[in-house]
Amino acid sequence: MSSDLFQYIIRLGDNALINGQRLAEWCGRGPFLEEDLALANTALDLIGRARMLLSYAGEVEGQGRSEDDLAYFRNEREFRNFLIMELPVGDFAFTTARQFFVDAYDYYYYRALQDATDTTLAAIAAKTLKECEYHLRHSSEWMVRLGDGTAQSQARLTRAVAELMPFTPEFFAADEIDQVMQEQGIGVDLDTVATLWNNEVDRVLREAALARPPLSFTRGGGRQGLHSEHMGFLLAEMQSLQRTYPGLQW
Repeated sequence: MSSDLFQYIIRLGDNALINGQRLAEWCGRGPFLEEDLALANTALDLIGRARMLLSYAGEVEGQGRSEDDLAYFRNEREFRNFLIMELPVGDFAFTTARQFFVDAYDYYYYRALQDATDTTLAAIAAKTLKECEYHLRHSSEWMVRLGDGTAQSQARLTRAVAELMPFTPEFFAADEIDQVMQEQGIGVDLDTVATLWNNEVDRVLREAALARPPLSFTRGGGRQGLHSEHMGFLLAEMQSLQRTYPGLQW
């Protein structure tokens, strides 16, 4: 089971790490100062979550790898994050839509994970949930402001939602690891999370005066290490300092 548990934790840690790395690209580029700080703080929350999860993953693996080893010295095919996390930030509407979809998933996922029989994961989930609640409230409010705002903001958000929606079914595509972890009382019921997520997405889209786009295709494969063309460039930037100066400490 330790191998399955390691992979399960790595997935959670990679989602937080890659999403945080992308969101950090907004630092100094936000639409105004308050939002610039809000985006940076959210990115810091995600990186902090990744540190807790990757540190625990290293303990479970038992091979002496630290959180830094797992973050900076794995190759592209070894990462297990959802594809939606690694997409370029795009414009503010694109980032807002992505964060809303991800924040809604994170909130309901970590709320369920609080009941995990693995006490460390349960504690991480409880600590994380407060941040998830704030993140969801923040991105939901921006969805409404942009969707029910100007003609341009609505058009941009409508386009972003249509582009991103095909990536969201990957959230709920359970595989053998999910099934084993749920049987062990560690993993969560993804069907329940999917129902809650869909209800929240529909509610916010209605409030934002947006129609939910139909799904003509879906994208996935990130949890199997099959990434988009963007992932290699992201890792090259994120890992460059540690790979150039291994063991560097501030």
